[in-house]
Amino acid sequence: MSERSEEVETIDAPRISTGVEGLDLILDGGVDENRLYLYEGRPGTGKTTIALQFLLEGVRQGERVLYITLSETERELKLVTKRHGWSLDGVSLFELVPPETTLDPDRELTVFHPAEMELNETTKLILDRVSELNPKRVVIDSLSELRLLAHSPLRYRRQVLALKHYFTSRQCTVILLDDLSSQQNDLQLHSIAHGVVLLEQTAIDYGAERRRLRVVKMRGIKFRGGYHDFIIEKGGLHVFPRLIAADHHQTFDEEFTSSGIEELDQMLGGGLERGTNALFLGAAGVGKSSLALAYALAAAERGEHAVIYAFDEGRGTLEARAKTLGFDFQKHLQSGMIRLQQIDPAELSPGEFTANVQRSVENDGARVVVIDSLNGYMNAMPDERFLILQMHELLTYLGQRGVTTILVLAQHGLVGPLEAPLDLSYLSDAVVMLRYFEVQGTVRRAISVVKKRSGLHEHSVRDFSLSGKGIKLGPPTTGFIGVLAGSPHFTAAPVVSSADRHDGLK
Repeated sequence: MSERSEEVETIDAPRISTGVEGLDLILDGGVDENRLYLYEGRPGTGKTTIALQFLLEGVRQGERVLYITLSETERELKLVTKRHGWSLDGVSLFELVPPETTLDPDRELTVFHPAEMELNETTKLILDRVSELNPKRVVIDSLSELRLLAHSPLRYRRQVLALKHYFTSRQCTVILLDDLSSQQNDLQLHSIAHGVVLLEQTAIDYGAERRRLRVVKMRGIKFRGGYHDFIIEKGGLHVFPRLIAADHHQTFDEEFTSSGIEELDQMLGGGLERGTNALFLGAAGVGKSSLALAYALAAAERGEHAVIYAFDEGRGTLEARAKTLGFDFQKHLQSGMIRLQQIDPAELSPGEFTANVQRSVENDGARVVVIDSLNGYMNAMPDERFLILQMHELLTYLGQRGVTTILVLAQHGLVGPLEAPLDLSYLSDAVVMLRYFEVQGTVRRAISVVKKRSGLHEHSVRDFSLSGKGIKLGPPTTGFIGVLAGSPHFTAAPVVSSADRHDGLK
């Protein structure tokens, strides 16, 4: 796994789960027990939630767990867990919070004000509680109060180091939370902790905020480096590990995938090979989505599962188009052979979308994947460079799983010279170009296969039509040049094909 960041693993120690499946995958199984780890991030990034998931996983394993809070009350923590559908049964809480923030004056626990106590006394209270309960998992939330009590970086480091040695001798795994409230990065803490996980929250110009995490350090554990998207919803954090296609290679039968349109398969030299992708490129409304839909329907007719990710259109629009073309789309939706998912790029992060595609392939057995369109997918990415990198990894993954992928990309403009918002042709195994052109005062459509990496393909330009009888392609056109350039010139009388003028659909 050459793309994974890792340190030399010295001891094959047993691992324990972090309570977050995606994070366990990033860490190749979880964290080493009896170690001290740091989760850091600004307020609102999800530190408390991910820490509670760590403790609740311990409860499920029958372990004693302890949550030590210097910033939140028990009532506040219970509210968080209630909204996630969790119970704190089995989790011991120890509060060290200012009395003026307490909402329940009659509670049994003694309340201490950190600002009125020496650091040594605070530490002693923590250690006494740990000695009393003898927990296997501990969370300390948060270190900012300890940092304030220490007054000096040297004293603070010594106290944290003392905590580390104490917990190691107690056979206890500890998560420290830090809200990054200090003026500068606390690299001292990084050097003490066995592992560091950074959580971030960013606001984009439009749409929901995006969250991501990065494993900064993990001593003795190989991990998947880089940023990984995650979301917080009812049930906790859901982490979407960055896709590494090399980890998912699978053997599959090499065969053609038919579109269900004989003439199109003929143009493609027999069809699209398994494990390849095709880019349908053209102006808005020229028929790209209809051709992509034909591939999904042909797969369903063969008894294969297909999934359509619609970024630009709703379910009703697609169903109406399919009905007008004479496709029995509804039947395959109801049987589950075709799954249609409408994607809102303003709400869905690229990492979550990639994880969704993986589930469709690995859990549902999808053999044809349609992404309609890349224009909508591009809007989910803050930077075009990352879009191309992520799309490259996704297409490589789908290819190694034997999935046929159909990509739809709308060009700017309708007639004349057209421009694509981004160039993905070099990532595509096949490129099918669609164009409008005029014949004797009538707007027609043209189709041509301009690229195919594997095997031979037809180099001609054909006209085609969309009607209630489906998608029809005519024989190769003759009599004019410049159709694909958007400015055709007649050299002779054009051939009128069997694909006549029943146009009007996308």
